[in-house]
Amino acid sequence: MTTASAPYEHEHEDEHEGHPQFHHRFLILGRKKLFFYHLALYDPNSGHNYQAVIELDIEDQGQLRAAYLADLEQHVGERVFYALSCPTHFELPELKTGKTFPVILERVVVNPTGDKREFQQIPIEGSTATVDVRCRGEGAGQVFSFRKLSDVPYPEKLTYLVFGAGDEIHIAHYLARPKNFDEVVDISASQPIAPATLHTVPSMVIEGTVDPHGPINPSPLVRGNQYVGMIDGDGDKVSFTVGRQGWWNFTSLNNNIP
Repeated sequence: MTTASAPYEHEHEDEHEGHPQFHHRFLILGRKKLFFYHLALYDPNSGHNYQAVIELDIEDQGQLRAAYLADLEQHVGERVFYALSCPTHFELPELKTGKTFPVILERVVVNPTGDKREFQQIPIEGSTATVDVRCRGEGAGQVFSFRKLSDVPYPEKLTYLVFGAGDEIHIAHYLARPKNFDEVVDISASQPIAPATLHTVPSMVIEGTVDPHGPINPSPLVRGNQYVGMIDGDGDKVSFTVGRQGWWNFTSLNNNIP
């Protein structure tokens, strides 16, 4: 059984004693090793204008992970994503020095045209509502990439950030200047990518492509198609096949941006 949650990436940012309240969401990626990707918005007043890849310690007995994996298995082949939603306020840069916060597990159901999402809470066995998670910060190696969004020029070719572990590799569209699109997909690489390389979350420039320099729909990457990327634009070549899409947003990402 699930319950409906907020329909957009972040619940309404209300105010407390005159200060805006930021409630963050993090995409869940992987099966063997979980990675978490902050769901960004370009609006500088939103508190979400950061692109970040982190690791979290889930402070339960494995129930949240089990609920996520079970639901993922039940929706194989469907266009659904998974996220952790934090119902309490904090400033995202606090992650860099270490932060513990409560989360709700959510299934994200996408409509056929990809322009609307519904966040549905997934119950966790043994939990009344939330589970605490902890990011131990940059010093502990759990903040892999953290960048405040800015007016960085669009790249000439499609450029993604690459991260993961072992044979579970994920790529996230590099968020240059607005307006833009945000996407995360799983890929199958034809050769291993060194763990030390993945840990730095380098860019990967995809050969034979052109960056659209703005929001588009659908994704420029086609599931099942093969591509060749170059680490940091001029490093090792990586041949890969596009797999499951883990996130897609070309709408609310750009809200309040002229």
